Amino acid sequence: MNLPTRTLGTTGPRTAAVGLGCMGMSALYGESDRAESVATVHAALDAGVTLLDTGDFYAMGHNEMLIGEALRSAPAAARANALTSVKFGALRDPDGGWSGYDGRPQAVRNFVAYSLQRLGVDHIDVYRIARLDPDVPIEETVGAIAELVEKGHVRHIGLSEVGAETIRRAAATAPISDLQIEYSLISRGIEDTILPTTRELGIGITAYGVLSRGLISGHYTRDRQLTPGDFRSFSPRFQGENLDHNLDLVEQLRKIAEQKGVSVAQIAIAWVLSRGDDIVPLIGARSRTRLTEALGALDVTLDDTELAAIEAAVPAGAAAGERYPAAQMAHLDSER
Repeated sequence: MNLPTRTLGTTGPRTAAVGLGCMGMSALYGESDRAESVATVHAALDAGVTLLDTGDFYAMGHNEMLIGEALRSAPAAARANALTSVKFGALRDPDGGWSGYDGRPQAVRNFVAYSLQRLGVDHIDVYRIARLDPDVPIEETVGAIAELVEKGHVRHIGLSEVGAETIRRAAATAPISDLQIEYSLISRGIEDTILPTTRELGIGITAYGVLSRGLISGHYTRDRQLTPGDFRSFSPRFQGENLDHNLDLVEQLRKIAEQKGVSVAQIAIAWVLSRGDDIVPLIGARSRTRLTEALGALDVTLDDTELAAIEAAVPAGAAAGERYPAAQMAHLDSER
């Protein structure tokens, strides 16, 4: 299948207009089905999706190994077209805890060696630190990735969840293909200074959380039972009155979707797609059913009247609750 394509900035690769975010296949959203996860990756590649996004710390390497398995068992043509986007730097412990980020050059070289092995590839297409290491200048971290580019281990340098000043410093060090950052109808903080900066510098956006972890998918309900460790069990937007408020926003969005004959998820993804050709939404589908629904957003065109209706239903800043708990918000350079 031929999907529309977009380029990650002026220096990055050309990719399908949506990518596949693979984190949920391994961690943070409850139990997952490994066979269905691999089948979903295969279905995405078969449909023309090219960008597979992961992190070396997603279930401590589990996600990279799963993608490696999916790539090995995919048809040769699909495997050849696949692009890997990898985040690194998060420090974990055997109990699943988090203990900061490491952006030192020697750590960068160490992380990439393990990722290449787990993924079963000879290079990573886009490599980025997951969060800014406050103890290491971004120039040093980006410079280390640039050395990996020179050696052929990495093709392009990305950024993740950093603010405008850090973006400028990184771009002055080496060419940056894209910034990965949360962007959805209810997470629009990048519009003030970050998005104008990336556009000025020719840096693309890979947008994660386009359905806000299922909150604005149209499928989430107030009585949903979450398994221990599910991110949503402690995410502020999924708690108490915040959840009630946010699901009321979804119902307003559902009215617009029903009038158009599409699903809530499709209209939410289509909205992100409409924000500019420099933005590639990451679909966090964990099953072929959800993948098919999400890809349907590529057939949804929103006219000015519909965009105005969506804006009225879910205006910027309408969500209740922060997008992460306070301890994790503190790691977001993009929120400073």
